[in-house]
Amino acid sequence: MKSIVAASTLGVLLSVAAAPSAQAQNGPPLLDLTLYGQLERWLGAGPLDLRNIYTRQTGHNSRDFHDAADGAGMTFTLLQVSNDFGQSWLVGGYNPQSWSSTDGYHITPNDWQRTAFIFNFTDAQLWRQVLSDNILPNRGARQTYNEPNHGPTFGAGPDLLVNDRLNAALSWQVSYGDGLSEGTSIIDGSTGGQLFRVDALEVYSISLVPEPATTAMYLGGIGLLGWTAWRRRPRAALRRTH
Repeated sequence: MKSIVAASTLGVLLSVAAAPSAQAQNGPPLLDLTLYGQLERWLGAGPLDLRNIYTRQTGHNSRDFHDAADGAGMTFTLLQVSNDFGQSWLVGGYNPQSWSSTDGYHITPNDWQRTAFIFNFTDAQLWRQVLSDNILPNRGARQTYNEPNHGPTFGAGPDLLVNDRLNAALSWQVSYGDGLSEGTSIIDGSTGGQLFRVDALEVYSISLVPEPATTAMYLGGIGLLGWTAWRRRPRAALRRTH
């Protein structure tokens, strides 16, 4: 296994190397109907209610991200990133746990906990957490990294990291993928830890939308309870009069 650069060290390097400060994004939201449908299919939990809880603005840093996203439950993070050659990619990740400013690594020792994934929507690729049947069972254990001086950060590589000023991203696969692509960027497939500009950053909370049949059964049950209560009222009144 190749040596891993600590996420905290990378955060410092990115903070120093990347300039200028974060800017407000231009154009429409990153989430459109096509991406919406793809995220639903990748998650595989049925219809989703996605609500924007954070959009990067001018001068924002990682603490602004954490103020909005910490404790919000399941989220999708969306990033529009680009390089010096004018190429652009839409990438991101699914975090099944709430983001935090104090937890450090969220460790997931069991396979049933390893449900997070990262993706490159531009190239239609998906990488899930490495499972414990890998030759190195703990390879996929680090799900996310949660510190106040980091933007959204997935995996131990880090597999996808946004720096403290929310203006630079890096991808170095370790905890996500098949274990054979270690050290490869999910953004452009390069190796060596290339930096990319973050042109836009959005975070969406996730709620599951009940299926119509489930909703109908629920409403029907409420109605039955109300009807039963109504039927019982006259009988109770009769008993009191005798």
